[in-house]
Amino acid sequence: MSDVSTNALARGDEDDFEHRDPDNHDLEPAPGGKTALARTGAWARRAPLLPALIFMIIATQLPFVATIVISMMRWNAYYPDDVGFAGFDNFVTVFTNVNTRKAIWVTILLTLIVVIISLLLGLGIALLLDRKFKGRGIVRTLMITPFLIVPVAAALLWKHALFNPEYGLFNGFLKMVLGDDAPQPDWITNNPLLAVAVSLIWQWTPFMMLILLAGLQSRPMDVVEAARIDGASNWQIFKHMTLPHLRPYIELSTLLGAIYIVQNFDAVFTITSGGLGTANLPYLIYQTFYQAHDYGQASAAGVIVVLGTIIIATAALRTVLSLFKEEN
Repeated sequence: MSDVSTNALARGDEDDFEHRDPDNHDLEPAPGGKTALARTGAWARRAPLLPALIFMIIATQLPFVATIVISMMRWNAYYPDDVGFAGFDNFVTVFTNVNTRKAIWVTILLTLIVVIISLLLGLGIALLLDRKFKGRGIVRTLMITPFLIVPVAAALLWKHALFNPEYGLFNGFLKMVLGDDAPQPDWITNNPLLAVAVSLIWQWTPFMMLILLAGLQSRPMDVVEAARIDGASNWQIFKHMTLPHLRPYIELSTLLGAIYIVQNFDAVFTITSGGLGTANLPYLIYQTFYQAHDYGQASAAGVIVVLGTIIIATAALRTVLSLFKEEN
């Protein structure tokens, strides 16, 4: 090796040693080689994802761009000759419409009721299922079944099998307990918004329970046992240790639940058909588009709902990222 090195240096051939160390190991590739190799590897990894990316753009972004364009048009199917550019007039109409303001209030109220009650029930059930007992796996499986039911089927179940004043289980239970003279209320007519909320709470409580149960099972149990040995009560452990640990999981379940419930259409459409003051924003969009045939205003309302959902989703993603950082 020393003879070869001496001959190479004697010829002044420094290129052979530009990227080598004394032990004959490459220090770096030839100029330009590293960049080309990195670009090739990056494209080789990304190329299989391109068809999925193109499909997602076509399936999601193009319709949204078309919705934005239509939202700035004056387009009502009842007046086919009066179609043109309207600017932001549709958005102004949406915000100043009395029905829209009512739908926004119903959407906010329904979301708050369902999220808060589902979160509290999910936390209670998660605390119970975190204990060890026989058949815990079967109970967990049964508890998540409401979340696996198709939303329309769940709404139909509550409307006909439970709420129906003539043959529903609720009124049947009242008769069984109080006798034939028991009151037979029309649950949906008397409490329409509560009827929709109850069906959604029943379906979304398992979702909250799953997230919170995952948080409970990630607790450092050695610290909990040390607190018990030091004389801490169950309430003190829950207040000062369990709740602070569950904070990001509670935030995540709240934000994800809010995203889905804001967009809920199935329960409102199936149980009340938007009547009796239960029309939320998605149902209002349905009415504006399919009944009033005002495509511009319906698109404007849809854009508003999407933007609101994006804001909530951004907060949810930040919560997820903070959760991963804390775990790491």
